[in-house]
Amino acid sequence: MHCDNSKTEINYHHFRCVDNNLNGALQCCRGVTFLLKRTHAFAPREEAAQTDSDKQPHLRAIDLARKIRQEKHNEKAGESKKDVLKPSVLLTPLQKRVVELRQFTQQLQNVHPNVLAKHLHRGLIRPHPELAVINKPYGISVQGGKNNISDVLPIINKIIYGIRDESELHICLGLDKETTGTLLLARTEEVRDYVQHLHKNHQVENKYWVVTVGVPVPSEGVIDIPVIEREVTGAQPHFKMGLSPVYRVSDSGEGVTRVRANRHAQGAVTQYRVLDSNSGCSLVELKPITGVKHQLRVHMAYALGCPILGDHKYSHWTKLAPQRLPDSVLRKLGLEQSKARYLPLHLHARRLTLPEFKGHNDITVSCSLPKYFISTLRRLQIPIPDKKDDASTVAPPSFQNK
Repeated sequence: MHCDNSKTEINYHHFRCVDNNLNGALQCCRGVTFLLKRTHAFAPREEAAQTDSDKQPHLRAIDLARKIRQEKHNEKAGESKKDVLKPSVLLTPLQKRVVELRQFTQQLQNVHPNVLAKHLHRGLIRPHPELAVINKPYGISVQGGKNNISDVLPIINKIIYGIRDESELHICLGLDKETTGTLLLARTEEVRDYVQHLHKNHQVENKYWVVTVGVPVPSEGVIDIPVIEREVTGAQPHFKMGLSPVYRVSDSGEGVTRVRANRHAQGAVTQYRVLDSNSGCSLVELKPITGVKHQLRVHMAYALGCPILGDHKYSHWTKLAPQRLPDSVLRKLGLEQSKARYLPLHLHARRLTLPEFKGHNDITVSCSLPKYFISTLRRLQIPIPDKKDDASTVAPPSFQNK
């Protein structure tokens, strides 16, 4: 019996096995087995390296937990795979505009409380030993929710007055999460209560700047229409504030008649003045005489028919959807309608005046416009008013004592 091992990878000479009995056959088989083992043992190093590289490393528990936390963080931040743009990828003008808006409005939502406190402190104004003013950024709640201003006031207090100071800062008059501008703080509860008393008696003067979609007609006036919270039914049931007028047009169409007021409605009065307009939009100054929830937004959207730019809640009544903008406005803003949802609310608490504070002079405080607000005005080619039109400038936050 002959065993030809010429097909093996080891370069040995052919040999002959003579099998006349069982012992010879066993010896031949042992020889073949020996050669196969040697063949495996001397496999090329490249193949061995390739085999090792194919093995995937086991994922440690700590790595898995970190990965899960990161995924949850991304989900809460509203980041989807289609919105994540790699820096190495060339962005279209539309994508750059979206990234710009997100950078303007989403910088502080998920930062550490110490980072938020330091950012707020940089724009802090102290017009009086017992008062302070924060230029509130967009998208940060005053109270409640994650990363709210109320929770970081103790840190701000330590930064201002020292680590050993035992006093506390108190919020006098709040602002909505999407509103920017003057946020008044008091060093004591007594001063806070005093300011709130002035506000309740309509003695605190607040002035807001808004960018509206449309030009109000007439250009100056007073809106005196009560506001009430209503339930909106349909595919997206929700609650929102709406108008509750006490007058309606008569059947003849030649006059108005008074109707019974809804007992749940709240009186709401807003003075307004168009500062400038262009491209189908306006910069409007608003002075609320009353302080009803979402009063300014409701009056602009439903009383004047000129909703505030970026007000996605009050641009529609029957549904919750991004604000619908004219094509001319979209072109000016560098956006498409599908990306209009990224527009922030353009509602800024511009100035606040406390009359004869504690028997002394009036205290007037103004806060600069946020970057996205200024960028929008430039794109719409709406000039920022001069000092003669506005008692303060768009410079960094400052205060005036009259």
